[in-house]
Amino acid sequence: MEGIFGLIVAAVLILIAVFAFVANQYKRCPSNKIIVVYGKTGGERTAKCIHGGGTFIIPLIQDYGVLSLEPMTTDIDLKGALSKGNIRVAVPSTFTFGISTEPTIMINAAERLLGLSRSEVITQASDIILGQLRLAIATLSIEEINQDREKFLEQINANVNTELKKIGLEIINVNIKDITDESGYIDAIGRKAAAEAINKAKVEVAQQEKLGAVGEAEANKEKEVQVAQQSAMTEIGKTNASKEQRIKTADLEAQAVEGENIAKANIAEYNATLSVKQADAFREGEVAKANAQRDVLLAQKEQEEAKLKKEELARQEVEKLKIQVQADAEAERLRRVAQGQADAIKAKYFAEAEGVKAVLEAKARGYEELVKISNNRPEIATSFLMIEKVQDIVAKQVEAIKNIKFDKITVWDGGAGSSNGSTTANFMKDLIKALPAMHDLANQAGIELPQILGKVDVGENAVSNNETVKIANITDVNGSPTAYCPHCAAKYKLKEENGKMVIPGITDVDPVMSGQQIYCIKCGKKFSLE
Repeated sequence: MEGIFGLIVAAVLILIAVFAFVANQYKRCPSNKIIVVYGKTGGERTAKCIHGGGTFIIPLIQDYGVLSLEPMTTDIDLKGALSKGNIRVAVPSTFTFGISTEPTIMINAAERLLGLSRSEVITQASDIILGQLRLAIATLSIEEINQDREKFLEQINANVNTELKKIGLEIINVNIKDITDESGYIDAIGRKAAAEAINKAKVEVAQQEKLGAVGEAEANKEKEVQVAQQSAMTEIGKTNASKEQRIKTADLEAQAVEGENIAKANIAEYNATLSVKQADAFREGEVAKANAQRDVLLAQKEQEEAKLKKEELARQEVEKLKIQVQADAEAERLRRVAQGQADAIKAKYFAEAEGVKAVLEAKARGYEELVKISNNRPEIATSFLMIEKVQDIVAKQVEAIKNIKFDKITVWDGGAGSSNGSTTANFMKDLIKALPAMHDLANQAGIELPQILGKVDVGENAVSNNETVKIANITDVNGSPTAYCPHCAAKYKLKEENGKMVIPGITDVDPVMSGQQIYCIKCGKKFSLE
């Protein structure tokens, strides 16, 4: 039980360690920073940028760095910039910029700004801004720069922003402090505009004074005429006033009643419209409330899904590491099993080698004793050994030739009796005739027959290592290379193997002589192809 408990504790500790390791590899990114993952990121991307959220860093394969989104400011004291009208101007300004969060521009920042300090980034940006600001000024006249500031700022944004995005930056704000020129052209334009404004004001004042005097005279004239007309009309008015007063009184009473009725109708209509608007407002409020609740629920759902996804990824990584550990353990076990098997085989072969060595040493001692018994004559000992192995040799030869079809069979003795009944004599005579064949068979087996069986001189076939073997006559017959035996002119077709011409089946039959040694099938004599 203690052993099982120990194993459980060890397994729990391993799982905790693995989980801690996996958790340590998960990096979270705050909203004001960008995590740049580099190494093996998949596809053709050099890096992977994460803004917000987090990502898992694969050990040994990946690593990460951080880019800050904090705005950076630089003062550009531009002097002597040549405008479109060849007038040099000074445009001191302040640029505020930062690393962009657009995916493509973030990759540029990761490739070009990762690892640089804040001052190094500002230096690079200042150089780009200074050059593009000069280019923007060169496309505008001094009037456009001084009067149309909006157009000037648009041109600056178009030129500077395009170049800054190439290194992962974008402009946040541009502040033009002042615009001056070396020749005083802008100051002269200001004085001219001021003089024109003053003169225009003076002309307008004189015109207004003139219009005032004329208006005053015409007003006095009209006053006198109107006074006379009013005196004449006063009396007529008094008469008509009394009559019209009565009529007006009746009309006003009728209009008052009508007005009251219209007012009541308007009030009723307003109240109805107000009720409708209140109902619409209540309905819109309820709809907005429902939409807000729905958005909250959707956000909670997305948050839960993201949490579950992170947990699933962590679980998968733990499983992956577990499988890797198991695979390593299995590989180690197989290696040790293989090592044990190899050691066992090595020991077996070593024991077998020792046994073979002992057998060979015993045979050597036996051969030594056999030679001593043979009165130190090795040929007699060889004969004894050959006689001992004749049965095995014959068995091997029978096994080798049992399925071969023979074109020629040599019969030493048919076993039939002769006319004089001397079968033994006939056998001995035939045996003498067969001695060459026996010696040839013994030579093929790599042994030497006892001297009691005599020696066979093969005549021209007996070629020593120092003798020169005759070379076959080689020619071309009907488009096929052909060799002729130099002794009997027997014809053989040649075939090329490994860059050499050979006679298939009968080339290199002499184990003693080197080179292409051949026994002629027809005459039995030896020759060579080279």
